[in-house]
Amino acid sequence: MEMKKTARTALLSALFTVLLAPGAFAEKSLSIDLQTAIDKAFKTHADIKIAEYTLDAARADYNAARESFGPKVTFSHNTTRGGYWEEQPVMVNGHLVGYDKKNQTGHTNNFNLSVPIFNPALNAAEKQAKARYQSSVLGDELAFITMKQTVSNAYYTLLAAIDAQQVCEQSVVALQDHLKNVQAQYDVGVVAKVDLLRSEVELTSAQQDLIKAENRHSIAEARLNNMIGIDQDTKLIPVEELGYKEYKEVLPNCINHAMLHRLDLQQSRLQVKAAEAALNGAKAGWMPSVNGSLSNSWSDDRWPGTEGSNWGVGLGINMNVFDSGVTKSKVAAAKANLMVAKESYRQDTDNVELDVRNCYNTLREAEKRISTTQVAVSKAEEDYHIAQVRYEAGVGTNTDVLDAQVALHQARNNFNTSLYDYNLAKVALDTAMGIEARPSDYKYLTYGERYKATKAVYNAAVETTDSDKTIKETVKTLEKARAERRKAASAAKKKN
Repeated sequence: MEMKKTARTALLSALFTVLLAPGAFAEKSLSIDLQTAIDKAFKTHADIKIAEYTLDAARADYNAARESFGPKVTFSHNTTRGGYWEEQPVMVNGHLVGYDKKNQTGHTNNFNLSVPIFNPALNAAEKQAKARYQSSVLGDELAFITMKQTVSNAYYTLLAAIDAQQVCEQSVVALQDHLKNVQAQYDVGVVAKVDLLRSEVELTSAQQDLIKAENRHSIAEARLNNMIGIDQDTKLIPVEELGYKEYKEVLPNCINHAMLHRLDLQQSRLQVKAAEAALNGAKAGWMPSVNGSLSNSWSDDRWPGTEGSNWGVGLGINMNVFDSGVTKSKVAAAKANLMVAKESYRQDTDNVELDVRNCYNTLREAEKRISTTQVAVSKAEEDYHIAQVRYEAGVGTNTDVLDAQVALHQARNNFNTSLYDYNLAKVALDTAMGIEARPSDYKYLTYGERYKATKAVYNAAVETTDSDKTIKETVKTLEKARAERRKAASAAKKKN
């Protein structure tokens, strides 16, 4: 008994030692920079994987369209047995020799090879599949560009949230110090109580702003964690700060680059090509199709039916002579769709230029604000210091100090916001210009490797959510509730 008690005491001591050790419940933390965040997102985010699988599907569809021009070999086997229900007379040289139901068994084997010689519909389908495949190739690359912008925005949002929290913390500390000063002067009867109350109210307001800033920081952190595929409760420690790096490119060069490299604009052009192919496919209803065939068959009353061989070679021509205007209507619809695609491409071209202009002008506007707000911060700091000195000397008012603090808080926020807007605008301009984002050393994974990875994360998600069980229980509950509502409605109807 004493040994058990000693062992239990030792176990509890060890447990408390672990629990009370420094860092036992410390948050996971990760130092991170922008490029690391982008690289992690490229490796883990579902949007990248989805684009790759979409490309796989488009490539397979295009291969199928091309392979439809090749020969097609089919094999068929038929085994039959039949006869009369009633016996029939059997005649030999005009004489009845007996009766028989004449049951017979037949085995037939057939090989057939067919190949399209001229088929406008297949030609059109192949061109459509090619356009879709090329669009998916561009879409795969576009996914990296979009992901880079998304992660960059999230990263800069985190930096801005950290800066905003720091500004709020500075304001709280300054107002706490000021409140101590006011309290000391109030205690000796130098200032009125209204100054004390006003200072307390301003401090409370600043503390509320700090709480909101801390929450925005947490939200921005979780959002970036989610994008780069790590635990959402990880504490991120950015190694960079919001800064300014001069952008030297001029607007005309930006527009010219976008016109040549915007992948979504190239996708829009491919929509025109696909529509042209669809029009040719509709016109195929007015044209003949030519197919060649080669066959060989065997038939026998004994299994497996490999006797009685015969062959055949054929050339088939098919053409609609009259279809009540169906082809004409399809052609008219395809022409209209082609015009839609062309108008969309024209508009997309204009939109690309407008997009670049907007991003460029936003960049320059934020750039100008950086210099002006930086000066404003210096002046606001000086004004606040003067207001404090004047108040302590008894020649200034409490309102002067509080107003100066509000102005300083706003100036700091304006400066940080201008840096944030500048960096966001630069990222948006890179995207608008179609700047490549996929790293040159990006590791390509085979379909099998991607399949295994997707299967693993999917199974983990299913296990985490217990989705199959949850779906079953939810549907059962909803069905029961629906039945009860229907029953109640029926009962109410009978009463009426």
